[in-house]
Amino acid sequence: MTTLFQSLPNFFAALDRKLEKETRNHLKNVYGSMVVALAAATAGAYVHLYTSLLSGGLLSSLGTFGLIMALYSTPHTKENYTKRMGYLAGVGFCSGLSLGPLLEVAMFINPSLVLTALSCTAIIFASFSLSAIFADQGKWLYLGGLLSSALSMLFWMSLLNLFFGSRLIFQANLYMGLFVMSGFVMYDTTLIIEKHRRGDDDFISHAVMVFIDFISIFKHVLVILMQKEERQSRRRK
Repeated sequence: MTTLFQSLPNFFAALDRKLEKETRNHLKNVYGSMVVALAAATAGAYVHLYTSLLSGGLLSSLGTFGLIMALYSTPHTKENYTKRMGYLAGVGFCSGLSLGPLLEVAMFINPSLVLTALSCTAIIFASFSLSAIFADQGKWLYLGGLLSSALSMLFWMSLLNLFFGSRLIFQANLYMGLFVMSGFVMYDTTLIIEKHRRGDDDFISHAVMVFIDFISIFKHVLVILMQKEERQSRRRK
């Protein structure tokens, strides 16, 4: 622990050398806004799990999509700041509602899985974000085309598996999906930095990008942990 605290000044000094002050402040705003969305997602998940007010499902997924469209179609101005932050919080809340059914199953299997998945997701997200921040300027932008192609392939694999019901395809999709979404963290972080350097300071829309990455990684990690817990439970029996 002492070593960790001793290395923090070196870390921040390296960060100062790597990023301009304006870009550092922009990233602070991005991640601060992301925390707002995550807090709203926590509230949405709580509503699904512990109240009868609302439940996650198709409507919450459509609500997430609609609010994202509303946010991106609202100009980034000081006058629209409160409205757009409200949209961001709404995206988070609806995303949390949509996660509700999955969290419900996970907590039935083992309540500790949710906290474990959240911790693993935070570590993965932070690691890949820092990799992008400390990489050479624009290094990971080439990943955009590769990741988009991989995401398209995963979509078609999922669609085909509705008819085949193959466990092998499901597992391949699950682990490849985790790998692809981790790659998107690096790509999106690099893209946000480069966009800001070119004058784009819309930190709220940038926060949506990294929030979606975080939630997607969390889903994949949670399902993997659920499968592992079920296998261990069968062995114990």
